[in-house]
Amino acid sequence: MAKYLDPKADVTFKKVFGEHKNLVISLLNALLPLDPGKQVESIEYLPPEMVPDNPDKKNSIVDVRCEETGGRKFIVEMQLNWTTAFKERVLFNAAKAYVRQIDRSEKYKLLQPVYSLNLVNKIFEPDTDNCYHHYSMVHNLDTKKKIDGLHLVFVELPKFKPQSFAEKKMAILWLKFLTEIDEKTRTAPQELLDNPEVSKALEIVEESAYSDAEIAAYEGYWDAVRREATIIGELNDAREELAEEKKNRDEAVA
Repeated sequence: MAKYLDPKADVTFKKVFGEHKNLVISLLNALLPLDPGKQVESIEYLPPEMVPDNPDKKNSIVDVRCEETGGRKFIVEMQLNWTTAFKERVLFNAAKAYVRQIDRSEKYKLLQPVYSLNLVNKIFEPDTDNCYHHYSMVHNLDTKKKIDGLHLVFVELPKFKPQSFAEKKMAILWLKFLTEIDEKTRTAPQELLDNPEVSKALEIVEESAYSDAEIAAYEGYWDAVRREATIIGELNDAREELAEEKKNRDEAVA
């Protein structure tokens, strides 16, 4: 009976999607809003960029960056702790990847779209049951008119339900892999084992495949994530208290 590690952690996520091109290609094709005939066929990994040392986003972000042979850029992020600034950070990084494609002497027509796929382990849109959020630049009145440049996709993992992706088998399988596999798993769902790509990912996250040093890094990562969650919670509580105090002062003055 296999014993698995959680694929959402830094060491496991990067082993699955940062070292196996066919698996990240499968994930991108399953979850990105790509037009028919525009599926990703081949990629090359790009070096990761340094994340600013900020308590709100220090440990909980895992990212994999790659570029398609044709030029499209892809940023895949696993976000474990949600902060209000995360969307702005995603937009900033996607925009930065977009403008860095050309220098001053090159023509704008060389620019290729940037897709940012963000797998979020928190609910940040409580007002809707939909777990899939695609942001792009569209005309306010005629949504068929678009400026193709930046595509930001957010998936709220806790909301995932297979029926949300009824016609997208691979999307269901990858999201099941990310939401149902962890240290408590002893028998993986048969539908995951039956798919060659997801079955390979399951092999990669088997605990027996990791060295003692990697296991220590894995456990240390989760400790850091829990500490970060505590810090974020305390910061949020402090902000709420200040907002409440300001509200009370304003009401008293009025």
